[in-house]
Amino acid sequence: MSARRRPAARALLALPAGACLLVGIDAGLSLLDAWPPFPSGRLGDVHGVLMVIGFVGTLIALERAVALGRPQGYAAPVLLGAGALLLLPPATGAVGGWLLVAGSLALCVLYVPLWRRQRDDAVLISALGAVSLLGGALLWRGGADTAQAMPWLAGFVILTIAGERLELARLAMPPTAGRDLVLLGTGLAMAVVAITLFPAVGGPLLGLVLLGLSAWLVTHDVARRTVRGSGFPRFAAACMLAGQVWLVVAGAIWLVSGATLEGPAYDAVVHAVFLGFTISMIMAHAPSILPAVTRVALPYRPVMYVPWALLQVSLVVRLWGGDAMASELARRIGGMGNAVAVLLFLVVAVGSAVAGERARPTVKRAEEVPA
Repeated sequence: MSARRRPAARALLALPAGACLLVGIDAGLSLLDAWPPFPSGRLGDVHGVLMVIGFVGTLIALERAVALGRPQGYAAPVLLGAGALLLLPPATGAVGGWLLVAGSLALCVLYVPLWRRQRDDAVLISALGAVSLLGGALLWRGGADTAQAMPWLAGFVILTIAGERLELARLAMPPTAGRDLVLLGTGLAMAVVAITLFPAVGGPLLGLVLLGLSAWLVTHDVARRTVRGSGFPRFAAACMLAGQVWLVVAGAIWLVSGATLEGPAYDAVVHAVFLGFTISMIMAHAPSILPAVTRVALPYRPVMYVPWALLQVSLVVRLWGGDAMASELARRIGGMGNAVAVLLFLVVAVGSAVAGERARPTVKRAEEVPA
C-alpha cells in the first residue's frame, strides 16, 4: 500500500471556513434557543453570513483557486476567510465586511482566466454565481438585512453547484444541456435582481425559475442511474437526489409565499436551500473534490449515510413540524438535529481521511498457493 500523502499547504486556507462553520452552527442554535454549547449573543446577527460566505464561499473559492493553478487565485479564499473571521470581534466587524466584498470581487476576477482557458458553459454558470455572491456581500455591507441579501447568496450556491454538476456529468448529458442551463442561470440571476427591486413579482419568479432548474437537474443528472449502484456512487447519488428535492421545496415556497423576509416561510426556504440543498451536495462531492484541494484521500465509508439521513429527517422535523405546524419545540429539535448532522459528517470525514484507504487483500496465483 502506498504511503499516505501529507496535506498540501493550501489546506490551511480551509481552516477559517472550518472555524466559521463551528461558530455559525453555535450562533444558529442560539437564535433557535436550541441548547447551544456557547450562547453566542450578537453573533446570531451574522449567522447566515458566516455559514454561506465564510464557510461555503471560502471553500468554493479555494477549490476554484486550485483549479486555476496560479498564486493570484488564492486572493479570493484568503480575503473571504479573513473577512469572515474579522466579523467575530465587534471592533473589527466593519473591516471584515469590506474584506468579504473584496473576496467576492476577487472570486469574480478569478473566473476571467478560467473562462479564457476554457470558454465553457459550466464556467459561465459558476461565474454568474460569483457575481451573485458579490451582490449579496455589497447589499449586506451596505446595511441591508441578511434576509434581503439571502436571495443573492442563494443564487451563489445554487448556480455554483449547478455549474459543478454540468462540469462533472457532462458526458452523460445531451448536447443542449449546457445551453439550457445557461438560460436557466440567466433567468435565476434576473429573478434575484427582481426579488430585490420588485418583491411582489420577483419572489414568485424566483420560485418558478428554481423549479425549472430543479427539473433540469432531475432530467439530466446521472444521479437517477447511479443511485442503483453501490458504494460511493450510490451515496453521492442519494445526496444529490435529496438536494434536488429540497430545491423543489424552496422553489415551491418562493412561488407560493413570495419574497418573504421573516417568519416560518422564510425559515423554511432558507434552510431548504442552505441545508437541504447545499449541505447535501457538499456531502455528495466531498470525497471527490476535497482530495483535489488538500491532497489527502477521503475514502467513502458506509457510515456516511448516518449524518446524511439525520440531516434529511431533522430538516423534515424542522420545516414540517416547526415551520408548517408552528411547533417551536419541533423547530428546536430539528435545528439541533441539523447541527448534529453537519458536525457528525465533519467528524466522519476527518476520521475517514485519518484512517486512509483500506488495504486490499492480496490474491495469490494458483501456482503460489501451497498444496
